[in-house]
Amino acid sequence: MIEIDIPGLGRYTFHHLVLDVNGTIARDGRLLSGVEDRLKRLRDRLDVHLITADSHGAQDLIDQQLGLKATRIPTTDQAQAKLAYIQALDPRTVVAIGNGANDMLMLERAAVGILVIGHEGASVEALRRADVVIGDIDEALELLIYPTRLIATLRR
Repeated sequence: MIEIDIPGLGRYTFHHLVLDVNGTIARDGRLLSGVEDRLKRLRDRLDVHLITADSHGAQDLIDQQLGLKATRIPTTDQAQAKLAYIQALDPRTVVAIGNGANDMLMLERAAVGILVIGHEGASVEALRRADVVIGDIDEALELLIYPTRLIATLRR
């Protein structure tokens, strides 16, 4: 669990980290360098969830690398599927990270939605609904490893 007080917003207690896979923690079906290490550092504080349509067919390998089992969603209505997933967890306890239009509802509804502008770029629709926008997944995960950085970004 990560607890933070954000001036002007209040107290947050995070229990879950929900990650889009392709475009966020993986590129062309391959896990990005540095992600495994950072997730290991967070797993003692947060339940890490991967959510994907597995469009590259490589999710089993990513699951093996991370020691996690991703939730597969259908190739249609992905934004609704991701939203339903975090609603089942209690969105007030979720930090969500993604980059695509299919992440927009998840980013909007999570306690904190972080949009990553990675190698694939980012959807403008998702950008408008995120709380934080950052250049790469390593820095996004560092916001949770060092949560005072998140406080500095969101305080009002």
